[in-house]
Amino acid sequence: MPVRRISIVDFRNLVAVDLELAEGRIAVIGDNGQGKTNLMEALVWLTTASSFRGAPTEALVREGAEHAILRAEVESEGRTTLLEVELAAVGRNRMQVNRNRVSRVRDLLGHLVATVFGPDDLALVKGGPAGRRRYMDDLLIASHPRHHSLVTDLERILRQRNTLLRQAGGRMTREVEETLDVWDDKLAGIGEELGRARRDLVVLLRPELADILDVLGDGTRPATMEYESHWLDMGLGPALVEARRDDIRRGVTTVGPHRDDLCIGLGGMPSRTHASQGEQRSLALALRLGGHRVLAERLGVEPVIILDDVFSELDPGRAGRLVGLLPSTQVFVTAAGSLPEGIDVDRVIRIEAGSVASDSEAGA
Repeated sequence: MPVRRISIVDFRNLVAVDLELAEGRIAVIGDNGQGKTNLMEALVWLTTASSFRGAPTEALVREGAEHAILRAEVESEGRTTLLEVELAAVGRNRMQVNRNRVSRVRDLLGHLVATVFGPDDLALVKGGPAGRRRYMDDLLIASHPRHHSLVTDLERILRQRNTLLRQAGGRMTREVEETLDVWDDKLAGIGEELGRARRDLVVLLRPELADILDVLGDGTRPATMEYESHWLDMGLGPALVEARRDDIRRGVTTVGPHRDDLCIGLGGMPSRTHASQGEQRSLALALRLGGHRVLAERLGVEPVIILDDVFSELDPGRAGRLVGLLPSTQVFVTAAGSLPEGIDVDRVIRIEAGSVASDSEAGA
């Protein structure tokens, strides 16, 4: 599903960018702070309706502007889809698909899918469980937009249940108990569906991780991947009943998908604490590339790949092996300077001060 054209107005420091694109590998070059990652962020916003850097909408609109405009023409199965978004510094965003306004985020999703590699991906291995839960949920949403409602409904129910628990002040009254019964029923249904979807996803990811690490890593220690959930086998409903007194005492929901983790091991030990920096980086790359393979299989098409400032964090050997593993699809590579030797691209776009300074075929 290559992007054939992208137009950006007043997004971050990008005043006006309009690029016609082709398949192949595209290098986006520029010094730090010039806007190359902003260009990638704009592209990714159209795939997820959010910033992959975790920025709020108001931070995405260029200073002094009221709106930022993003447009992309995406080709899939011989058809072209036009995606348009108006991001508002204040107020509601507006989204259109083929000139038809859509009000739900899930209606924007799925037309363009991208796999993003970034320098912060090491946190997938070294960081806390929240990043790994988001990694799984992002893959589920990309594989089918209906999972977006599943994730957002879970977040909404948890907020309301936790509000009730805090208001209870540690006391279980009849009114609190009856209201908890209602929220627990809703949470159990949504939570069990999400937990099963995550566990099934991990089953698909596991062989991909091993295959990629055979090429990417040292290959000396086997990797393992497990979905850690203390409630999934018994069911979330019974688990919530069992944890209710503790929830009332602590004023927070202590069991559910929001407490689960993706446990990654290396040589039988937790990779978070027992893997070297190089091994952790290989694992993070394998997670991204493994997720890409799962999406490609589920969608029947290769998602776009974005490598944002990844090669600055890799030694030449690992960088070359990563490139050798990339599938044949549209690939964007950003770099502050020149690309590492042996990383061949078809086109070079140079960004300076928020504008396209040059755009040419590689070697031209």
